[in-house]
Amino acid sequence: MTTPQSPSAEDSLIARYFKPLATDPGAFGLVDDAAILSSSGDDIVVTTDAVVEGVHYLATDPPDTIARKALRVNLSDIAAKGAVPAGFVLTLALRSKEDAWLKPFADALGEDVKTFACPLLGGDTVSTPGPQMVSITAFGRVPKGRMVGRTGARPGDRILVTGTIGDAALGLDVLTGGKAAAALVSDPAAKEALVSRYRIPQPRNVLARAVRDHATAAMDVSDGLAGDLTKLCAASGVSATVDVASVPLSAVAAGLVARKTICVETLLAGGDDYEVLCTVPPAESDALIAAGKVAGVAITAIGTIVAGQERPRFLDGQGRELTLTRLSYSHF
Repeated sequence: MTTPQSPSAEDSLIARYFKPLATDPGAFGLVDDAAILSSSGDDIVVTTDAVVEGVHYLATDPPDTIARKALRVNLSDIAAKGAVPAGFVLTLALRSKEDAWLKPFADALGEDVKTFACPLLGGDTVSTPGPQMVSITAFGRVPKGRMVGRTGARPGDRILVTGTIGDAALGLDVLTGGKAAAALVSDPAAKEALVSRYRIPQPRNVLARAVRDHATAAMDVSDGLAGDLTKLCAASGVSATVDVASVPLSAVAAGLVARKTICVETLLAGGDDYEVLCTVPPAESDALIAAGKVAGVAITAIGTIVAGQERPRFLDGQGRELTLTRLSYSHF
């Protein structure tokens, strides 16, 4: 008589916390070591991002916000490509398997799985002495040949960006006791709003079809608006001029700039915005802005694509070029 094997600690962890998130039939309930993702005649868009403790989130950040950030930074890439989420695989490097951390992490991830219709397809769990890491590879579907890349920007296109820029960088500043924290000491609501922008990105997936229909090039703003626009222009073989006064800021961020608590470069290069940056022919820009209004997402024109190979120029309200000492966050 054969004695049934007991599940390993890893198998038990997966079954308890993550099997409920694997709702796609191709995930096989996470009992296999591979999954099937049907293309249905579409192109499959693939993107991957990891969030590492001490780099992308703080050790004191709540586990539910870490889960949301890990998935949403990938969903932001999917949105900027004009694609619809199809699923994701998850790799967790954990110091321990305590329920107090894993349950709120898995619960929040499960909520976002439903919100964004992006089921878990599989993954891996490993132990580490630290720091902890969450790595996600996400998949999206887009009609064949319709993915919006970085290479299509043309001279004359308008440069558009969703939402507001710089709030996440200020949120990190608040959490680490920087200048913004000191300036907002008597305004806890403003501090909490900025911290939320840092911890929980708002990917613009509701705009995916509009981006696909109107944009010539697009990417999400993850490392900083100035640096990411520079990357897009380099990929397209063009340059750009940006009216810095037109860059959309929240009321809190604008107030801090007006009081000279922070400089505008902090906002342009800070990163973690996870907004969509795109280029659109002038005749179609109003249609994309209108689509944003319908979806409840503000879209703002901030500049123009121009011919040339030089770095984009950032002009102040008087048309003077700003010298930016830093364009974006860099890991190295």
